[in-house]
Amino acid sequence: MSTLLIIAHDEWRYWRRSKLALVAIIISIVLALTSVVLTTISVADENHQRAHLQQQAEQTFIDQPDRHPHRMVHYGHYLFRNSTPLSTIDPGIDSYTGKAIFLEGHRQNSATFSNQQHSSQLTEFGPLSPAFVLQTIAPLLLILIGYSAISRETEAGTLSFLLAQGLSYWQILLGKVAALFSVNLLVLSPFILGCLLAASHGESSAIIVTFIFSYMLYLLIWTLFIVAISALTNSNNSSFAMLICSWLFACLLLPRIAANTTQYLVEQPSKIENDFAVKAKLRELGDGHNSADPAFLQLKANLLAQYQVEKVEDLPVNFRGIVAQNSEAELTKILNTFAEEQMQRELKQSTTNQLFAWLTPALAIRGLSMQLAGTDIRSYHKFLREAEQVRYEFVQSLNKAHAEQLNYQTDINRYQDSQALQNARVSANNWQILNNFEFKPFNAEQRLTQSKLALMQLTFWLIILAVFLGLIGRKGQC
Repeated sequence: MSTLLIIAHDEWRYWRRSKLALVAIIISIVLALTSVVLTTISVADENHQRAHLQQQAEQTFIDQPDRHPHRMVHYGHYLFRNSTPLSTIDPGIDSYTGKAIFLEGHRQNSATFSNQQHSSQLTEFGPLSPAFVLQTIAPLLLILIGYSAISRETEAGTLSFLLAQGLSYWQILLGKVAALFSVNLLVLSPFILGCLLAASHGESSAIIVTFIFSYMLYLLIWTLFIVAISALTNSNNSSFAMLICSWLFACLLLPRIAANTTQYLVEQPSKIENDFAVKAKLRELGDGHNSADPAFLQLKANLLAQYQVEKVEDLPVNFRGIVAQNSEAELTKILNTFAEEQMQRELKQSTTNQLFAWLTPALAIRGLSMQLAGTDIRSYHKFLREAEQVRYEFVQSLNKAHAEQLNYQTDINRYQDSQALQNARVSANNWQILNNFEFKPFNAEQRLTQSKLALMQLTFWLIILAVFLGLIGRKGQC
């Protein structure tokens, strides 16, 4: 162990003398620290705004005066999705998906107001988040620092001298690995502080530990790869060229190829095609605003038989409100069917894309990081489902008030004059139907279960690189 520390110390001494290595180390630490600070401030500010807007939306809905209940169905309500504690480290797809959704009767709206849609910045490579820095920038900077770890000893002829002094090739390799991995720990220190801050905001300790361990594993993979390539080559130029090409392929090209291939393998209907399919299906239900629609003749007959009356005017409930309730229930089933099909296609795309992580560790850590942070596609789908449940409950509560608190004759005659319109209203007390909404990600156990495949892929890459370095060490020892 003392020999390994001496070799690692000597490597650090070389880096202090090398301006390129020293600058790369400083840039790595500054980038990591800056990204953590800026992302934390940005997410905290966004969460504060969304919490304020959520409270304001609820208060605005509740403060509405006496109205016709169906007017309130279309008046609608907003829900806002707060960021998860670990989104300060990995925003995931949150920058591309909507943060707010408008809830109203008879339709399911898409989430809106994503950061990417309203940004004027060049974000081809993604936002400067701590996750992006560690996943993409840190390996490049590690290459700049460690590409000559073994090749410069070979090129200068000092490797043979070290071996002649009694050092084993294994000790040299492991000493270089230890030195380069110590740089990883420096780069990870701001990241770890960010994770501890997330823990103080309620994130699970199991998630935090797994999150940090995963990134340490990822950077260790790159460390082993850099030292192995440096040991395979006889010159610094060859080592640098091979490592840069590997980084370009693993971190930039292959993820893009994976995304394009996934879109080809798992096709998605266009929004226009999907909207037309939904509208065609909904036309079969009848018009919920027209109680005389032939689609509701059976409902009318059933109600008359149930209450043993001959006319809808004699029903103890407002037939128009019953039609609205029944229509919304049937419509929601159809909308949910189409929505679930869409979400399953998106999930299949995400799952297919994750399979490409067997070809690059960059995709493995990307998927693992988002799943643990609760910023992946599953978490977004969870928000959509919860928002739909809120929408359905508040719309049906208003339809219930329409059916039970508004007289049928008053309802159908409400446009005769201003007084009739005034009479066709219910008390504003009926708007007290909203519960405080706060989106929460999947619990720790669920997220750990969802991330098993990505963790296996990352472990696979570690084993492959460890075996690869082991074979190089055995060959060099011989």
